[in-house]
Amino acid sequence: MTRPVLTSIISGLLILVFAITATQSCTRIDAGHEGILVKMYGTEKGVQDVSLVTGRVWFNPFTEDVYEFPTFIQTQDYTAFTVNARDGSVFTVDPTISFFVKPGASPQIFKKYRKPIDVIAQTTLLNYVKDAFRIRLNQYSTEEIISKRQQFEAQVQSTLDSALQKDGFKLEQMTSGLSYPEEIVRAVNLKNRAVQQAMQVENELKVAEAQARKKIVEAQAEADANRLRQQTLTPLLIQQQFIEKWNGATPLYGNSPVFFKNME
Repeated sequence: MTRPVLTSIISGLLILVFAITATQSCTRIDAGHEGILVKMYGTEKGVQDVSLVTGRVWFNPFTEDVYEFPTFIQTQDYTAFTVNARDGSVFTVDPTISFFVKPGASPQIFKKYRKPIDVIAQTTLLNYVKDAFRIRLNQYSTEEIISKRQQFEAQVQSTLDSALQKDGFKLEQMTSGLSYPEEIVRAVNLKNRAVQQAMQVENELKVAEAQARKKIVEAQAEADANRLRQQTLTPLLIQQQFIEKWNGATPLYGNSPVFFKNME
């Protein structure tokens, strides 16, 4: 093989390597993401080996790498777990959280964990969720959890948000999926049933009292009507009614004809 031919082959290989390298040394950070440029080798490797990049990024594929961190809101639905109240009652929590990476916090997160967001969410963030529920639930008795559930959940959310923000995350929303112990549910059901029965008895008593009052009023009205009729039937009125209905014959009272009977 002659020298010019060898030179041409080497030049062609160099051009091919450069072309391949060029196609793999540029990437674009999609919308809703932050780019992390990581130096894999060299004097800058270590604490200072991570930097934030956006848009189109050029990098050396032999010594650098680029990771994308999503910054849009993500939702994690965790498996249910149990937590104890202050008095020992066991509550079940089935939480769901929505969170996002705070703007510019991707390098901080990557430096600390060196893991993708979905892995961090299923490990570190899950531990934060469990800790928040355990810390807060341990401050309440069973009765207080039932009567102050909204306050309790607000405190859990505040505790969790504070923990996440220290790591570069922001809590958007949380639902606890809190369910009470079976003995508490049974007690509540029995209490509700007793209350319903008491209300039914009370309603029946009210109906009976109303019917009794109605009868008293009707009897009083009838008595008043009879008294009024008796007061209006005076001797003069009776005689007038007698005259109006008289057929001309003299009526007999006893053995003697008497025109008007003594009404007294």
